[in-house]
Amino acid sequence: MALDGIVICNIVAELNETLAGARISKIAQPEADALLFTFKGVNGQHRLLLSASASLPLVYLTQANRPSPLTAPNFCMLLRKHIGNGRLLRVWQPGLERIIHFEIEHFNELGDVCRKDLILELMGKHSNLIFCDDAGTIIDSIKHISAQTSSVREVLPGRPYFIAQTQEKCDPLTVSEEELRAGVFRCPMPLAKAIYSSCTGISPLIAEELCHRAGLESAQSANTIRELEQVHFCRQFALLMEDVRAHRFTPNIVYDRDRTPVEFSSLPLTMYRDLEQRPYETASSMLEQYYAEKDAVTRIRQKSSDLRRIAATALDRCRKKYELQSRQLKDTEKRDKYKVYGELLHTYGYNLEPGAKSLEALNYYTNEMITIPLDGTLSAQENAQKYFDRYSKLKRTYEALSQHIRETEAEIAQLESICTFMDLALSEEDLVQVREELMDAGYIRRRYTGKKVKITSRPFHYVSSDGFDMYVGKNNYQNDDLTFRFASGSDWWFHAKGAPGSHVIVRTEGRELPDRTFEEAARLAAHYSRNRSAEKVEIDYVEKKHVKKPNGAKPGFVVYYTNYSMVIPSDISGITLVSG
Repeated sequence: MALDGIVICNIVAELNETLAGARISKIAQPEADALLFTFKGVNGQHRLLLSASASLPLVYLTQANRPSPLTAPNFCMLLRKHIGNGRLLRVWQPGLERIIHFEIEHFNELGDVCRKDLILELMGKHSNLIFCDDAGTIIDSIKHISAQTSSVREVLPGRPYFIAQTQEKCDPLTVSEEELRAGVFRCPMPLAKAIYSSCTGISPLIAEELCHRAGLESAQSANTIRELEQVHFCRQFALLMEDVRAHRFTPNIVYDRDRTPVEFSSLPLTMYRDLEQRPYETASSMLEQYYAEKDAVTRIRQKSSDLRRIAATALDRCRKKYELQSRQLKDTEKRDKYKVYGELLHTYGYNLEPGAKSLEALNYYTNEMITIPLDGTLSAQENAQKYFDRYSKLKRTYEALSQHIRETEAEIAQLESICTFMDLALSEEDLVQVREELMDAGYIRRRYTGKKVKITSRPFHYVSSDGFDMYVGKNNYQNDDLTFRFASGSDWWFHAKGAPGSHVIVRTEGRELPDRTFEEAARLAAHYSRNRSAEKVEIDYVEKKHVKKPNGAKPGFVVYYTNYSMVIPSDISGITLVSG
């Protein structure tokens, strides 16, 4: 999601607390639309990233440095000239607008004290960094906006700076209950949309949260909300805005069941109570972590896109082949009928009249009368032989198809597991063995470079609440290694029933496992499986000595004939991850 006015309010409060009074020691422009300031003050040294990127506008404190071009861009040089050693007086936000003002004091060439205003507008594709003097006149901006580009406002040197008012919206921090009700509940549109369309700085996420707190359906038309429900909504709105005015912020990131970041907010999101909400001390650490994790997920998706395409194409081809083989196998189901026809013709064909087109005979297998079609140009023995030949051909086809179908089923299972493990991959190293498996299976042509592939990915290592080590395979090769090389016979083995996923091994070291460890290992098996998005997953578990690998089986494929089962959710929050 994008930054909304409430998160920006949280950032502004944090910046005032951390940077107010600090001096600017360095200004860099690592990207065409981003600045990196280094401040030094009583709170130590801090770096502040300001990005006016059209796709991802950001502002947060960071410890990380970024490489900058050898020759500084013009806008960066201008800032160095004017405020290179300036002091940050304060940071402020007009209402709940997605705008931040940095008020900076500095000395001019004559030694006089001057003030400048650096304005960061975080408005999606309209984001900008604008540098103004104390009279509100634009000195320069990181993006120039002419009248040909925008009919609402020019952003050019010498023009006056003002906030473009393109929509009639109320300020949530100062709006009265009457104004709020008039602005929201007169709209013939879904309630959530009416909220963020009527109030400045309210994002669709916060609008949904307000609906949830008020017990209202966000999709319900706003102009159909009853009087009492309107009063209750306004009360919840006032409580939320009171938290914002008092700076009672609780920065947090919401994660879904596969630990992918879903949303971030500076207020508690009660509508996500069933998901993990990880708190952070500052809004800056929240934003830096959220976008770092999002970037990691995106990068892994991009890196695995070729593998996904290859696996998906092969899987689609295998499924079509399986459907064709299944239809052909169904055609062989009548083979036994032809065998019976041949046997009955041998039994009753001695009194068959020449040229007969059929034979009525008693089927001694079912004790029923049946009619056997005949070729009138052939004798009874020749007709019988014809049926026996047809039976033999269908029998051979059945045996061959049965073997082919088993091979196709194994191939489909392997490809489905490969797709699952690509979804579970957290780093580029996790994809190396997946690529190796696709090469070994013949889906990717192996190119011999003379160098051995370096495998750095290792299984996940968790520790249960009772102190037992639990290991989770990240791919089929790791599953095989864990189950048949690493685990001992008395260790416990867990796997999602009927779904591709990780093998989970719990090392017992001769001790008896408590129930809580069984449940935590089962949760890991559920989480690292294709069914991880389900509310509950059925898990098979058994001592490792009962798990066998058939000869010639695909990587990761095992059989077991005695096991226990449990149904458990896939939430693994609270289980300690040691490595992986």
